[in-house]
Amino acid sequence: MFYYVDGTVAHIEPYLAVIDCGGVGYACRTTNTTLAQLKKGQRGRLYTYLNVGEDVFDLYGFATQGELGSFKQLLGVSGVGPKAALAILSSVTPEGLAMAVITGDEKTLTAAPGVGKKIAQRIILELKDKLAKEQQAGGFVPTAAASPTGGGKAVEAAQALAVLGYTQGDISAALKGLDVDALPLEELVRQALRRMAK
Repeated sequence: MFYYVDGTVAHIEPYLAVIDCGGVGYACRTTNTTLAQLKKGQRGRLYTYLNVGEDVFDLYGFATQGELGSFKQLLGVSGVGPKAALAILSSVTPEGLAMAVITGDEKTLTAAPGVGKKIAQRIILELKDKLAKEQQAGGFVPTAAASPTGGGKAVEAAQALAVLGYTQGDISAALKGLDVDALPLEELVRQALRRMAK
């Protein structure tokens, strides 16, 4: 329904930003990461997700499409609601989430308030399973061919980007030309995400 809201940042408080769009204030629940990029009185744009339920009508907003994509991926995990997803994305970046899933790093996820070991394990398991199913269905198996320079790091970066929901074509284009050997894995993923955001 709403793709993004763009206007003046009217109010900021923990996990909430209000964006004034032509005299209407849209209250967007959000992460600390997004809040850190907003300044009251200045222009801001948030990519949105509308959560509608029986007694719920909440708008969520994120500074980047990557963060929004990660939020949606987390909501797809059984037992993870919007509150837990916001907590996770407030303590880890989208690329950090992807790396935690690929490497099975529960500690990164349990650092978020209210996220226990069982939920962290479920997130890792379900997102890895989803990645494997999508790879089989789409015939996409990240290989060294995902990057012209190839290598194991390119495969891991491609897997991390796939966890975030990007397609094979997007991943290949984003990794093309990056210095895979010189960059640490997380920086490689970060630069690829920047390229896809343009």
